[in-house]
Amino acid sequence: LNVMKFYDAGTRAFDVERFEHAIDIWTMVLEISVLMAAFPSEQIAELSWTYRTLGLGYANLGAMLMQAGIPYDSDEGRAICACLTGILTGRSYRMSAQMAGEHGPFAGYADDKENMLRVIRNHRLAAHGEARESDKYEDLRIRPVPIDHGLVGSIPLANARALLTHATKAWDDALALGTEHGFRNAQTTVIAPTGTISLS
Repeated sequence: LNVMKFYDAGTRAFDVERFEHAIDIWTMVLEISVLMAAFPSEQIAELSWTYRTLGLGYANLGAMLMQAGIPYDSDEGRAICACLTGILTGRSYRMSAQMAGEHGPFAGYADDKENMLRVIRNHRLAAHGEARESDKYEDLRIRPVPIDHGLVGSIPLANARALLTHATKAWDDALALGTEHGFRNAQTTVIAPTGTISLS
């Protein structure tokens, strides 16, 4: 997803509802692609069917921050990145859990259920700004860098607080629905060097 398509330079606001809608749709599209894809080997096909890994991501964060007047290499830039990434991944896992409610979880879920839910719980804590030193994180050697809630309100983005609210809610929903239904996909998102998509 090109984040510039959701940013309005005139109002200096990010359309978080439209971003979430795009995440929902593209999570479903990528799930459908697992059914329709042709794979280069039998082993890759089996792993894809067992774990149903997806690769939703975003591009053009640097350009969006530049238009918003937020330095890329700054605490503010990292806080916005954390909010957008939290929304992207949490919301995508939320949709994955909803799809699991309709079609069942991925085939390997039962064997890895506790580990999967532990990962989701740890992500939720980071979205809620739980300190790196917190003893609430489960079985981690390297603690995540949480969203800096105190910093978000001072960011020159008209609805920065809304991004934070949506990031935390996305992970609340992902955990609640995932606990109830499991997840359709072992992995939903990836951040990769997307190249020329950032120029479109």
